[in-house]
Amino acid sequence: MNGRRFAIIVFIIAIMFGTVVLVGISKNTPLVIITSMIATTIAVATPLTLGALCGLYCERAGVVNIGIEGTMLGAAFFGWLASIYMNTIFHFPAMPSLIVGVMAAVLTGGLFALLHAVLSITFKVDQIIGGTVINILASGITGFLNRQMFFGAGSVFHGNIPDSPGVLPTIRIPLLADIPVIGRVFIQQPIAWSAIALVIITQIVIFHTRWGLRTRAVGEHPRAADTVGINVIRMRYFNVIIGGLLAGLAGAYFTLESISSFQPDMTNGRGFIALAAMIFGNWTPFGAWSAALVFGAAQALQINLQFFRTLIPPQLAVLQNSYVVGLAPYLLTMVILTGLIGKTIPPAADGKPYEK
Repeated sequence: MNGRRFAIIVFIIAIMFGTVVLVGISKNTPLVIITSMIATTIAVATPLTLGALCGLYCERAGVVNIGIEGTMLGAAFFGWLASIYMNTIFHFPAMPSLIVGVMAAVLTGGLFALLHAVLSITFKVDQIIGGTVINILASGITGFLNRQMFFGAGSVFHGNIPDSPGVLPTIRIPLLADIPVIGRVFIQQPIAWSAIALVIITQIVIFHTRWGLRTRAVGEHPRAADTVGINVIRMRYFNVIIGGLLAGLAGAYFTLESISSFQPDMTNGRGFIALAAMIFGNWTPFGAWSAALVFGAAQALQINLQFFRTLIPPQLAVLQNSYVVGLAPYLLTMVILTGLIGKTIPPAADGKPYEK
């Protein structure tokens, strides 16, 4: 990430945190609100980070994947459904049920990615159209199954949504989590910690391993890679599926870590925001994570201003309107995609089917 993008990220986050500081100063509680803002930012940036990593693996190998939104949505539903079945039908305890749900979500993400890979790599369907198919399929099938299984007259659960096993528990970092006030930042749920770890792992894999070198080769110059013996088709398949597994984990966040229920189209455009984060980060793991934190801070601003709305002074009353503040992530996405943040350079063969 170049210096201009880093400066923009710092500036945007400073504005958001400055807003909550102004609110906190009015009641002499700025540190509490800032701590809450940081903790919330890390949490809500989790699916954006994982979605951005999904796009990074795909596009570094030369495959555009705008189906991240649908992949996350499908994974959210089937992971939630698996956890309910394990808990209600097979009487698994809550924690094993949630673990099975996460595994089901990751597997679902892999299957959606496999479909996208078959369409884009084997049949050479236009990759934008292939991703759109994934999004429409996921929205349709999850909405249909949700209605038929839980709300239809002959539904599996007789028109009632059974009790969910809950959400994944938080994990505390010893000593750091015990620090007064700011210790809350070091108390997060498993998928949130996993997202941070996967950013570091992806940085190492993409830029410091033979696998990463081959992935970048097939995304930049697949014919040259084929000439030296790299199987371009296989590398693209593997990377798209790896990306799908990460998007599946992002889907698990929505129904197994954030809330313990499913709502149609609950991903609410976050797959597209994740793509914008990847572009803002210039197809690098840490850059994508930084951009995801910017979008996460925008959402965290909305959450915290609603939570602390009684502290908002009259002169900042506009901030009490959740719809106004809630526009921030989407406005940022539009700004990024217009190119105002500077030129980004995708892999040279990104989106181009390979003919051997």
